Amino acid sequence: MNDLNSIDQRVFPPTARRGRECGRLKIADVPATELAEHFGTPLYVIDEQAARDRAVQTREALQREFARVGTEATVYYAGKAFLCVEVAKWMVEEGLNIDVASGGELAVALAAGVAPARIGFHGNNKSEAEIARAVAAGVGTLIIDSEQEITRIAEAAAAAGTRQRVRLRINSGVHAGAHDFLATAHEDQKFGLPLARAVELSTNIASYDSLDFAGLHCHIGSQIFSSEAFRESARRMLGVYAELESVLGAPVPELNLGGGFGIAYTPDQAAEAPDIELLAAQLADIAAATSAELGIALPKVAFEPGRSVIGQSGVTLYTVGTTKSVQLADSDAAGDPADLGFSSRLYVSVDGGMSDNARPALYGSDYHVRLANRASEAEAQLVRVVGKHCESGDIVVPRDVLPADVAPGDLLAVAATGAYCWSLSNNYNYLPRPAVVAIRNGEARVIVRGETEEELLARSVF
Repeated sequence: MNDLNSIDQRVFPPTARRGRECGRLKIADVPATELAEHFGTPLYVIDEQAARDRAVQTREALQREFARVGTEATVYYAGKAFLCVEVAKWMVEEGLNIDVASGGELAVALAAGVAPARIGFHGNNKSEAEIARAVAAGVGTLIIDSEQEITRIAEAAAAAGTRQRVRLRINSGVHAGAHDFLATAHEDQKFGLPLARAVELSTNIASYDSLDFAGLHCHIGSQIFSSEAFRESARRMLGVYAELESVLGAPVPELNLGGGFGIAYTPDQAAEAPDIELLAAQLADIAAATSAELGIALPKVAFEPGRSVIGQSGVTLYTVGTTKSVQLADSDAAGDPADLGFSSRLYVSVDGGMSDNARPALYGSDYHVRLANRASEAEAQLVRVVGKHCESGDIVVPRDVLPADVAPGDLLAVAATGAYCWSLSNNYNYLPRPAVVAIRNGEARVIVRGETEEELLARSVF
């Protein structure tokens, strides 16, 4: 059995460790207990320097490797993973552009002072108002997701007296990811247009004076651990580029290969999670070799990582409210290798749940938990960390092992919650959404205010 007091920095932020006194978890030298006392729980905690460092590492790796094969790489931070004004500022300061997927996310990026030319705007159902707003703001690229959007964007750009740069989102037919809902390149889903229509639709786009066709875009899924799916997707997309060059009479300048790079949510996943340096080299080699085979110039490339940039820098703190032991049926213990050796499971209820982390309920996602307020020498106990919502699927950590003396009042830390936790948060059962605190240089500050019950009540009309 692993050390129950260990803090695995492959899933926790690199600065996370246990202090010598009382074994309290520290993040960037700030004790978790102090964070909980000052800001309350549940609480999202972001190690700012870890997020910045990961952004730089990702950008530099992709730019270096694609420069090696003779082209340029642009990296967009996928704001849907977690976007607020401060995070947008961090990403731009570290050399990334910003990818948004709604008018609200666009408003956040603009409020952060992001230059509109550095923004890409996604969305399968952008309203006419959102399109007009993006065009008027000077957004660098609008990603066309349906045939109707070609006309809508062209008309909005003509009305504004400008030429709007666009990409066409194409489903390469290659999809990858940990859950069907995370796979986004097969035809039977809401995003993008069929690969078979790429030439026809690109030609249509090029016929409008108010549109500047920058190239194709694809996204094959999320939480991807292997480069093989990217290899096949790039091959298919670049095959279309060879045909487009002949039809349009000029090379297509750019190919956006999306994001979806996976991270480790549990120590068991750490060996599989891709190393960005190696992945960047593999992607560059794939693109260069495919272009050479097709006899076309390698276009500029773009990527849109989100989870892999911000995910590991985040930790969520919870306070234990109640615990409840249940006996495991023989069939459960025998059928699940992770449960072998345990005759019981301890349900550990915390003061948050599916309102602050919907991913286990949506995707069956795994997470890793540790005691944060103390170390313990107690024996190991199989646990399931659950929330306080009136829902049996309200699970935060489906399966992990904690010291058997975990008890009401203890503080728990769940790792790798920087992505798709705050951004998917909700008010189920009228729970206010937690605050987000960033730590840098040993100091913590609120970057997103938590809600209050009074604010929730203020929405009701009496």
